[in-house]
Parts: sequence; C-alpha cells; structure tokens
Amino acid sequence: MRLGLSTPVVIQIPGVAAEWERTADAADLRAVAAAADRLGFDFLTCSEHVLVPAEDAEVRGGTYWDPVATLSYLAACTTRIRLATSVVVLGYHHPLELAKRYGTLDRLSGGRLILGVGVGSLRAEFDMLQAPWEDRGARADDALTALRACLSTNRPGYDGPFYRFSDVVVEPCAVQPRVPIWVGGRTGRSLRRAVTLADGWMPFGLRYTEITEMIARQEIPDGFDIVLPVGGLDPIGAPERTAAQLGKVAALGASAVTCGVTSRSVSHYCEQLEALRQVADVYEWPTERVSACPTDPR
Repeated sequence: MRLGLSTPVVIQIPGVAAEWERTADAADLRAVAAAADRLGFDFLTCSEHVLVPAEDAEVRGGTYWDPVATLSYLAACTTRIRLATSVVVLGYHHPLELAKRYGTLDRLSGGRLILGVGVGSLRAEFDMLQAPWEDRGARADDALTALRACLSTNRPGYDGPFYRFSDVVVEPCAVQPRVPIWVGGRTGRSLRRAVTLADGWMPFGLRYTEITEMIARQEIPDGFDIVLPVGGLDPIGAPERTAAQLGKVAALGASAVTCGVTSRSVSHYCEQLEALRQVADVYEWPTERVSACPTDPR
C-alpha cells in the first residue's frame, strides 16, 4: 500500500487545518514537499475550488490554492514524488484546456502527474461559473473519454456527445503514455465511472462499511487503484494507533492512502512525516481484503 500526503496549507477546512497553516508561506510548503519527497511518499495532493460562497466556506473552508500553479511549484521543489489533483472539477473546464494545463505540468515534472477528477457537488459554484449543473454527470463521462483521447498526444481528435475536436495541435502534451486518472466521489456511480473510464477511485465522506459494500458490488480490474483517506494521524504520539488506522484501510483493499497528520508547526509536521514513514515501513499489511469493517474514517 502506497502512502500519499494530503498536503497541508493548500486546503484549510475549519476544524481540520492546524493553526500554523493560516500563516504558512511558500517556504513552509516547500519544506513539506521536500520532506515527503525525501522520505519516499508516493504522491501529494492539491484540490480545486475556483470560489466558495461565503456561507459554504464556514463548513468547506475558503482556502483552496490553485492546483496548476501549486503543483507546478512543487514539481520544481521535488524530484520523484507524484503530483495529484484531488480533485479537478470536470464541469469547470473544456477537456482540451485540461490537456494543455496538466500536460504541461506532466512535462515540467518529468511525468509525475496523477489527474484526480470529480463531477462536482457545489451547485452555487457551478452557477457562478456559468457551468451546466443538471447534466454534469453525463458531461463528466464524456469529458473523461475525451481526456483519455487527448492527454498524451499533441494531435488529438475526439467526437462525443458534448465535446468534439479535430485538426488541432496541443503542445506540449503529457509525457506519460497513459496519465493515471483517479475519480473522486461518494456514490456507487462514481466507482462505476472510475472502473469504466479511469484508473482509480478516491472516495470521501463515506463509512468504511459503505466503501466495503460498494467495492463488493463492483468488479475491480487488476491494477485499479483504490485510494482511501486517513486523517488525524499522530505517528509520534500514538504509533500503535497510527499503524492500526493504516491497517484498517489496507484491509479494505486500498492500494494507496492519502494521509493527514496532526501538527503544531511546519517542523513538527515534517517530523510527523518521518515517524509515519517509520511506522509504515515496519507494519505488515494485510494480503487479503476483509469483508467488512465497522470503523468510521471521518
């Protein structure tokens, strides 16, 4: 099971983000990314919200660093860690726009992009951006198919129900022959979309039992990533509990986990990452998926 990082600072949800993140700067973010890179973490993440209505920000938070700018900066600060969007909202962008922006990021990073995408759930944001809401699921399916057709070629062509293009040049394009695409969501449909059109699934806001039931109803192909979140880890103060938390998601069949750790400062955060790496390196992960797990990850 690969360990990824829910990058601090770039998203700040009330009640979750640490106090030090409010005043953190680019140097702090660079220190976190460099530590994760050095310690062998597999990926770090950055989310997307173009805007958040003030009333929603009380719950969702209002701080969301732009993923293209942020991950491009972190690409220059690191050498091996992968750069994952978690997630880009498909309905806000044309597939060719995503292909150009994230193809450039893949080129700049030497092929380290993971494109996490989602259908979107904040209607007020859709409305303010004048993005279609009612048929966003069907549009997302078409956008995913179009993305697969255009991410890794500079001469893309596609003819779908919502997106059509031909006789165009998109340069640069991604250097990976097949950029990993992960679909975020919290419904059975999001898992089916991921299995059918992408390479992985990133559920959120679900109980472990709900995740188990959804996976059991869906045939999971070989090599498909199930990427589960685990927050509130304290590997320095509670290493045994940390190992148990990681073990539960491993037992669910997670191929990767997006970790969030508690911290008092950026230096303490980096120390926590080192301790987390040590905990993970000595833990014996389950080799078979369990049928159910009663614990709630939230």
